[in-house]
Amino acid sequence: MTDHVEPLFSRPLLPLANADDAELTCAAAFPRIAAAGGRASVVHVIEKAGGAPDKAGVEQREEVADELFEVARRAADDAGIDLHTDLRFATDVGDAILDAAEDADATAIVFTPRGGRSWWDLFSGAVRDQLVRHSDRPVVVLPAGADDDGDAGGET
Repeated sequence: MTDHVEPLFSRPLLPLANADDAELTCAAAFPRIAAAGGRASVVHVIEKAGGAPDKAGVEQREEVADELFEVARRAADDAGIDLHTDLRFATDVGDAILDAAEDADATAIVFTPRGGRSWWDLFSGAVRDQLVRHSDRPVVVLPAGADDDGDAGGET
């Protein structure tokens, strides 16, 4: 039995924490996506604490999302690939990323290491574990770059 196997970078989902992370992740992933003739989806998850999030906090976080999506759009244009953006609000970041991957029919979930106080802190714990253990598609960690220490800075 031979199943059709699609290239990992034909339709990847890239979770993005902030504009710096978007620059690093897009720079690492988009050339690979372009080489595969693929298209990308990016997701930013605004984490809610149990109930409805604080209105001022949400507005500020939506501005962060707009900024990082603009970074991703410019990088996609430069790479010559199509891009879909997805903003989600969730109490569980890992579940939100997995749901976004399913909704986008992603061939992989792709990210770069995050240093400092950003998503890497989350990825080094429950979120990373959830993605690796519960994803029904490959999870790919790309190097952030030879000249970079992987520190995207900022917070989610």
